[in-house]
Amino acid sequence: MIEVTIRDAQLRQAASEGMDAFVAVFIAAIKDSIGGELTSETMGQLNSDQITLLAWEVLHNEVMDGGFVQLIHNGYGPFIFKNPFAKAVKLWGMRELSKLVYDAHTLYNKYHEALERDCTDDEFMALFEQYPEFDDMDDLFVEQEEEWTEQIARYIDEHIERFATVKD
Repeated sequence: MIEVTIRDAQLRQAASEGMDAFVAVFIAAIKDSIGGELTSETMGQLNSDQITLLAWEVLHNEVMDGGFVQLIHNGYGPFIFKNPFAKAVKLWGMRELSKLVYDAHTLYNKYHEALERDCTDDEFMALFEQYPEFDDMDDLFVEQEEEWTEQIARYIDEHIERFATVKD
């Protein structure tokens, strides 16, 4: 396992800025420790909680920007749906997020081939109209995002040693 470190002052600053900054400082430290990119090789250098946190970042960024259709179209479906992300967040106590990911997984299995195809910008935009089943899931994610970020921040705070070593 690779050592992920965060300076105490950096952690205190992030904590004072709020839960988003607190979570982001751990994500940045994990990414820095693996050279900035999660690959199959670097994934082997991280523990399951660190990988789950990076998966949250992908899920969060993609769904907040363009929903599950964008997440799948951009090639992140296998990372989110074919790995135990939903089970991991359930173990973190996040049952609602886990259920949402399992529900989205069902639609991923049904539509991923069409959503993953290369297409023009206009064709991409049309995907949102063609697959409205994702709309309620996107809305739920946006509505719950702040609460889920808070739950993740709390989980990290209660299990800091699983995410990074804090140094002076």
